[in-house]
Amino acid sequence: MKRMKKLVSIMLCLLLAASVLTACKKDDKNEATDTPNATKTPVEKTDDTDGNGDKVKTDDGAKPFELTLGIWPEETLVAEIELHKGYVETFNNDHPNVTVVPAYYKYAVDTFVPKAEAGTLPVIFETWYTDTQKLINGGFVADITDELAARGWLEEINPSIKDLMSKDGRTYGIPRDGYALGLMLNVELFEEAGLVDADGLPIYPKTWDELAQTAKTIKDKTGAAGLCLLAMDNAGGWHFSNIAWAFGATLTLVDADGNYVANIDTPEAIAAMEYVKSLKWEYDVLTADPTVENWGTGFTQLGTGGAAMYLAANDAVNQPTYNNGLAVDKLSIVPMPAGPKGDQYSLSGGTPYMFSKDATPDQINAALDYLVLMGKGPVLNEDGIRANNQYCVDNGIPVIPRFPAWASEDLKAAEDALAAEYSNVDMRLYNDYFDILKKPGNLRQEEPGATQEMYAQLTNVLQAVITDKNADVAALMKTADENYQTILDTTININ
Repeated sequence: MKRMKKLVSIMLCLLLAASVLTACKKDDKNEATDTPNATKTPVEKTDDTDGNGDKVKTDDGAKPFELTLGIWPEETLVAEIELHKGYVETFNNDHPNVTVVPAYYKYAVDTFVPKAEAGTLPVIFETWYTDTQKLINGGFVADITDELAARGWLEEINPSIKDLMSKDGRTYGIPRDGYALGLMLNVELFEEAGLVDADGLPIYPKTWDELAQTAKTIKDKTGAAGLCLLAMDNAGGWHFSNIAWAFGATLTLVDADGNYVANIDTPEAIAAMEYVKSLKWEYDVLTADPTVENWGTGFTQLGTGGAAMYLAANDAVNQPTYNNGLAVDKLSIVPMPAGPKGDQYSLSGGTPYMFSKDATPDQINAALDYLVLMGKGPVLNEDGIRANNQYCVDNGIPVIPRFPAWASEDLKAAEDALAAEYSNVDMRLYNDYFDILKKPGNLRQEEPGATQEMYAQLTNVLQAVITDKNADVAALMKTADENYQTILDTTININ
């Protein structure tokens, strides 16, 4: 009975987040589009059945099987699909018995649970670090410890990232990449507003107070919004948590018994929300309606000149440029602003790869081999990295260093050297951002607990303060705190 109660709680925790999406995946051209049932057309299909329709072994003795790739690009990303077709061609040279089946899947709780229960998940897919433990506890993903150990990959995963994907000494995923939030700038708008130095570099805000002033200058001189604030879905709460940290807040605590405690209605968190409210009603520097702005539209606003600043990360530089038309040399990422007392944090996370619970060891190993070809594993694949860098150059996407997801310093150094070789931007537009990430204590992982549900509660408050000039911030935060505590007590704090 206790086990059943736990399973029901896990399912409830997953379904609570079904109506809203966060920003923890970031490479789709249209983030708002969820196409879990994309057409599954094999890239290469051979006749590998006998007269009874059963699989038979190929000439080299390897039994044929299919590898469904949920990491395949969506159909609008034509150039990226061509890149993957090249990967498949190389892959098939070493895996002639494997038929690669494109099966683009964008993780969302409302589609994931039914697909997992029906056994229709792709072999490999991307999810969010905030949900990895839920998927593990629910029995929805494969234990890949043995496959990783055989390759020597277990020790290569950044320990803090590995913990997010492990339970009871077993590991269920690997990192695709990492990210750290910063402040993305549309340099063209800074130029138009006269906010550039003698070298033509943007004079960016160092504090949140300066951000409000900078945003107002841009709005007054260009007519564009100074900042695109998200208040449509979980991404709003995700971004707000980073702002709240700068004001001294910690949004979730852990008590002596290991239970999670909501900490949303503190003076520091309330001050952060009051600041956000002022951006709308005092400074009037936001886009027309933040309640319709989500992760994807934020990049559209930035890339098309609708807004000059946006909270975003290094792993999404393709969004304002390739996807939304901003010139490759007119994008910059700078550090997150500091709070009233100098607190300055960069929310750090990333995207993990996980595997269907129904995946066979052969399928898991084939998927891992495919990742190596993409340059995504802890193995230096110079050809794969060069192909990706050239793809970026050809498509007007900034080639900048990757955020380290693996522990190998040698691998990171080699990747950085290849990024420098293909560099197509002035790194002075990015150096301050990468420098702050090296400062001890700057990187901060997402809040623990029912993270997505906490984001949803914070987004509710954001929507209220953005749409009502007389909104009582303290009362709204108190309600959000109570709601979040109820969620914690009914889904996680179960003895």
